[in-house]
Amino acid sequence: MAHVALAISLLGPSLVLPFVLRARRGDLRPGAATRILLTAQGRGSVVIAIGLALSGAGLLISVGAEVLAKRWLQLALAVYAINLLVAAFISRPTLRRLLRRSINDPAGWRQETRRVRYVAYAMAVATGLIGFLMSIKPALW
Repeated sequence: MAHVALAISLLGPSLVLPFVLRARRGDLRPGAATRILLTAQGRGSVVIAIGLALSGAGLLISVGAEVLAKRWLQLALAVYAINLLVAAFISRPTLRRLLRRSINDPAGWRQETRRVRYVAYAMAVATGLIGFLMSIKPALW
């Protein structure tokens, strides 16, 4: 259970931040929840990733390495790796650029947040696919 919580919390800020960054009445300053998510995404990512790696190694030791031969797990791990790459190289830099963007251009800011939300939608679908694969464990090819 801890492994799943860590896996979700590693991607969580990239999934949630685009939706909490909506401007309210022209105020573009981040609120307390947004600052917490930004901190978790920035400084907390390394700690969470280390915990995820350790819990994953513990799962492999307890279940056995033969579980890695399962096609559904290989696909789920590949989707998770792609999701992490999207979070690290597309979502996070775009969010940083968005937060540095001038608050004097609210229309441009809203347009950029819309693009960031589309990436978050795709990441959420990928996360749902991982959950589906992990819970159903289908027999693939």
